[in-house]
Amino acid sequence: MLDQVKEHINKVQNFEAQSKEAIEAFRIEYLGSKGILKELFTKFKEVPNDQKKDFGQAINELKQKATDKVAQLKASLEDKQEEAGIYGDLTRSGYPIPVGARHPINVVKNQIIDVFSRIGFNVSEGPEIEDDWHNFTALNLPAHHPARDMQDTFFIQTDPDVLLRTHTSSVQVRYMENNQPPIRTISPGRVFRNEAISARAHCIFHQVEGLYIDKNVSFADLKQTLLYFTKEMFGKSEIRLRPSYFPFTEPSAEVDIYWGLETETDYRITKGTGWLEIMGCGMVDPAVLQNCGIDPNEYSGFAFGMGIERIAMLLYQIGDIRMFFENDVRFLKQFSNSL
Repeated sequence: MLDQVKEHINKVQNFEAQSKEAIEAFRIEYLGSKGILKELFTKFKEVPNDQKKDFGQAINELKQKATDKVAQLKASLEDKQEEAGIYGDLTRSGYPIPVGARHPINVVKNQIIDVFSRIGFNVSEGPEIEDDWHNFTALNLPAHHPARDMQDTFFIQTDPDVLLRTHTSSVQVRYMENNQPPIRTISPGRVFRNEAISARAHCIFHQVEGLYIDKNVSFADLKQTLLYFTKEMFGKSEIRLRPSYFPFTEPSAEVDIYWGLETETDYRITKGTGWLEIMGCGMVDPAVLQNCGIDPNEYSGFAFGMGIERIAMLLYQIGDIRMFFENDVRFLKQFSNSL
C-alpha cells in the first residue's frame, strides 16, 4: 500500500495541464471529497502499526504535492493568458488612450428622454431635410401665414419647397400620419434657423418636442406633466404658465420655473425676478389634428418643446452657446464624469 502512495506521488510530480478544465479534473481526482486522498486516509486504519508512521508521512507528502501542483499549474496558466492579452494585439497603440466623454448636449438629451420614458413617452425621429407640408402647412402655417416669419428658414430649393427643418414638430406630424391615438412621444433632434450667431443664439441647435394625443386630454394634464418634468430635471417644484402664441397650439403658453435668487448667477440669468423661461407648450390646434388624419371631435392633446442647449446651459451654468459647437477639448473634458 505504501508503494501505491509513492506511485501517486510520482504521477502528481509529472502531471501537466494546458487548460482550466484539466487542472480542475486533477484537483477533484486527488483533493476532492471522493478523491484518492480521501480513500487513502480511510484505509489508514487497515495499515499495520509498524507501517503507520511511514504511510502517514507518505499520504501527507502526496497531499502537499497535489496542492502545490494545482496552485503551480493555475499560476502558470494565468501568466500565459495575461501574456497573450498584453502581447497578442500588435496593432495596439504604444501610448495610453485617454478615455473620452459624452458631449453635454447628448448627456442632457439622454436625461430628458429618461425622465419622459418613465411616464410612457417613446422616442420618434425624422429627417432633418424636410418638405413644406411637414414643416409648415400641416402645422397650421399656410403659405402666406405671417407666423412663418418667426422662423428664418434655410431653403434648399423652392417649387416645391425643400428646407432644413426649423423645429422637430415636423417629426410629430409624420408620427401622427402613421399612428393613431393614443399617442405619447417625444422628438429630440437637430434643427436649423438662419439666425445671427451670438452667445445666446446659433444657426444650429437641438430641440426636444413632446406630443400626447388621446381622448379627453386637458390643459391640466399638460401642466401636471410639465411639473413632473421640472421636478425630475431641475429639482424645482414651482412653475407658472404665461399666455403666448404658437400657430399649432391653442391655447398656448410659455413655461417658467422658479429658479431662485441664491447666487449672483441666479440674479443674472433671471434678471432679478427668480423666474426663468424654459419651454413653450399648448393644446394641439384641432386643424393640426385634422391635417394629420385624426378626428378633432374625438381626440385632443397637448404639445411642448424646449431647446436642449438652453437646458444644458442652465444645468451646467454655461454662459455661451457657441461653446457647444467649437469642439474645444478643454471644454469637453469638464464632462468626463457625466453619464
